Amino acid sequence: MTQQASATDPASGRRPEVVPDPSVEAARIAAVRRYDILDTPPDGAFDRVAAMAARLFDVPVATVTIVDTDRIWFKAAHGLEGVKEIGRDPGLCGSAILRDNALVIPDTLRDPVAANNPLVAGEMGVRFYAAAPIITPDGHRLGTVNVLDTKPRSITEDNTATLADLAAIVLDEMELRLSALRALRNEQERREAERAAREQAEKDKTAIAAFASTLQRTLLPPALPVVPGLELACHYRTASAHDVGGDFYDVFPVGGGRWALFLGDVCGKGPEAATVTALARHTLRAAAQMDPDPVTVLSTLNTALLADVAAGSRFCTALFGLLAPREVGGFTVTVATGGHPPAYHLRPDDSGAVWVKAVRPKVGMLVGAFPQALFAESTFLLAPGEGLFLYTDGLTEARTTQGTMLGEDGLTGFLHQRTGPLTATTLVEDTVTLLASMPDGAGDDVALLALSVPDAESAPDTGVAATAHTTAVPEHFGQE
Repeated sequence: MTQQASATDPASGRRPEVVPDPSVEAARIAAVRRYDILDTPPDGAFDRVAAMAARLFDVPVATVTIVDTDRIWFKAAHGLEGVKEIGRDPGLCGSAILRDNALVIPDTLRDPVAANNPLVAGEMGVRFYAAAPIITPDGHRLGTVNVLDTKPRSITEDNTATLADLAAIVLDEMELRLSALRALRNEQERREAERAAREQAEKDKTAIAAFASTLQRTLLPPALPVVPGLELACHYRTASAHDVGGDFYDVFPVGGGRWALFLGDVCGKGPEAATVTALARHTLRAAAQMDPDPVTVLSTLNTALLADVAAGSRFCTALFGLLAPREVGGFTVTVATGGHPPAYHLRPDDSGAVWVKAVRPKVGMLVGAFPQALFAESTFLLAPGEGLFLYTDGLTEARTTQGTMLGEDGLTGFLHQRTGPLTATTLVEDTVTLLASMPDGAGDDVALLALSVPDAESAPDTGVAATAHTTAVPEHFGQE
């Protein structure tokens, strides 16, 4: 790139000094920064170039320099010990960097610009100087390859060409170094981008899990109520921390000392299922307050799901029960189901095992699937010492160590062979333990709701017990 020459008279025979063009100099400094070589450790490739120059020209000193804004930094120096950089004084490197071709000064004392340079006027006493600029492909002069002697001398045009070749070799090394740096930076940037993406994914994963958990809690009762004469226990576990499950349950009063309960499962997962879950839960509660008859309540829910546009084509299974306390203890229970797995009525038998009966009304179609869906109900006595166990199909679809689903038969056998107390709490705890023993846990959401009526020995003072055990925060299987 062209620089501006001073107004020195060329007829005098003196070398005109070149004045830097500010815009050109700014671009040159930007190129120096691009190569990122200033203040880097010694490099054998550049040291060899300096040593080769000293041998070829038979001089005591040879250097490879990079010219910064206000200093000349030595990337390599042969025969110049302990010097890392010098000021950017005119006359030698500071002048050579401004030229497009080599600068040769046979006798520095006869050169009016070089004579004042510290390397000439100082202790080193340089008398001969020659330099070739290191020029980038886009024309920026980064520094010079220099040869210096303490006595005057001259060199041929071939020598000058050799010096230019050495400067070209230095540039080749710098280009290779720059390519390696770029490859390293690209790799570092790629790794950093991957790391940032992983961190963001973890943050998103955590945020999604927190959102799903929060939304899930809004769809479930915060705690089971205390029902006189009854022990309640529940458990809810989602298959994934990142999806809102479709299982739901609740227990609530409906007046006249009676209590209603329901447990159900909406088809699918995620926000759409959550919409249907919320609709089902609130419809069941509202319908039960107007008429708690189980068949009527399920029919109302069926109509509501079919009429609600937001529900789309989604349907659910549900079991709705009505509990009426008896004066002699226990409860009269009326249960209606809509496509839901049967509940289990449990009581200890004389052999020390558990008598198990499936509560399965004759008719119970899916809720929200057909306009004329039919539902039926079954009524039985839940006496002191007995229990009622409700669940969603994530339990029966869990696979055993043999790879088969637990199924209703497997669940019936598990309940029949239990040896612990027949209480709501132990029923739930034992079932959770059963799930934990499965190789893969449960592949779907699991909701459990258990009821038990304490016998007289369990509540000697009053004859009744009021206990509620709740897993308030939905748990999830695995770390998906």
